[in-house]
Amino acid sequence: MSKKTADGLTPVNGSTTAGGATTADDFSKVRLGWREWVALPELGIGLIKAKVDTGARTSCLHTFRTEPYTENGERRVKFWVHPTQNDLQEVIECDARVLDERNVSDSGGHKELRLVVETNLVVGDQSWPIEMTLTNRDSMRFRMLIGRTAMAGWATVFPEASYLAGQPVLRNES
Repeated sequence: MSKKTADGLTPVNGSTTAGGATTADDFSKVRLGWREWVALPELGIGLIKAKVDTGARTSCLHTFRTEPYTENGERRVKFWVHPTQNDLQEVIECDARVLDERNVSDSGGHKELRLVVETNLVVGDQSWPIEMTLTNRDSMRFRMLIGRTAMAGWATVFPEASYLAGQPVLRNES
């Protein structure tokens, strides 16, 4: 039997020793439920609700408009985001370096060529760089998906819970 943590959740696969004890590594990773509030501060997005999706390899962000361009020989993209579901009035204009273009299959099996950007993801009091594709998610409930590649080594997922990490903690870098 594995040891339960203070909030009554049991660590998941690979997070207990052969004897069932919780390992120290379990507590260094951020604990995620199936949905979380996150921030993408480099893009100017202070708060966005994301679905934690271990079935998705790559993370993605809803953009309703993209404008790729080149500046000083570097591929970049301007894109616009409605960070809050059902609120088309709030618009955030973002700008990022294009890392790649990839064919991605959506949950319906449809392939789409998407731009890939890299940015820091803030979850609770943790922050780390992730790759993220840009696509129109107007018909979806969540403006962002956090895929398994972005979580690898950083997070433990508890699918029966929501909002375990709390609000993202944004730090002023001076």
